Amino acid sequence: MTLIANSRMYNATPRVKAGWDRIFAFVGERSETALEIVDHAAPAPLETLWRRPDIGCVFMCGWPFAMADTKPRIVCAPVPRPPRYGGMPVYVTDFVVRADSTATTLEDTFGGRLAWTVDHSHSGYNAARHHLLRWRTDARPRLFAESVGPLFAPRAVIAAILDGRADVGPVDGWYLDLLRHNDPSAVADLRVVATTAAAPAPPLVAHAGMAEAELERLRSAFLDIPRQRSLEPVLETILIREFVVPEARAYDSTLAWAREAAQAGVGAMTDL
Repeated sequence: MTLIANSRMYNATPRVKAGWDRIFAFVGERSETALEIVDHAAPAPLETLWRRPDIGCVFMCGWPFAMADTKPRIVCAPVPRPPRYGGMPVYVTDFVVRADSTATTLEDTFGGRLAWTVDHSHSGYNAARHHLLRWRTDARPRLFAESVGPLFAPRAVIAAILDGRADVGPVDGWYLDLLRHNDPSAVADLRVVATTAAAPAPPLVAHAGMAEAELERLRSAFLDIPRQRSLEPVLETILIREFVVPEARAYDSTLAWAREAAQAGVGAMTDL
């Protein structure tokens, strides 16, 4: 059966997408797996992609992975190259404002408009609301005057801030790093005012019914990538050091963040 591969969550630029396409081509050839690269561009719902029975190498957000009753198989997870990730398979969320904003801290944005992606995103929703809990009190239950979303993708959050529809918004930190590295002009007018704690990096997943032998072939191909000298320029483009195989339970930390938000009475961004 032909399986699909998709890197939409980190297709920050055409050059980055081309890099991922090269990675998928290598993995398909090395593992002797028929992989078809599909785009599934925004605003098409990622949930419909994750539910497909033919996924073979598809990025999935860690929070919906942890919430899934029937979990897909984890193929591997990336270790981002930037130093701030400490050589671990983790990522963060950055809160960004316009470079010319008067805000110098996240607290300075309170009373303004908060942009967000979608309510099943960890980086663009769950991590953001969890980080903001520390400032909510009985005397100040609402931090923002307006919630701007769902916007479905990090680039849409960035656009909302740059065109003045929102004052601050959470953006996947690794996605932001990819833009800085490959298209600096896209983030030249942005500034980071806060960063969340790290969470497990989104895994590449395959359908739940994948046979163990097929899964191991895919994994082995990904784990072998850092030893391929011809792929080093690609890894530099997509800002990956290597791939590892995390435990599924690593993503339970996203569930704990969601529980803490719910217990604090923040079930949606509009509660902030």
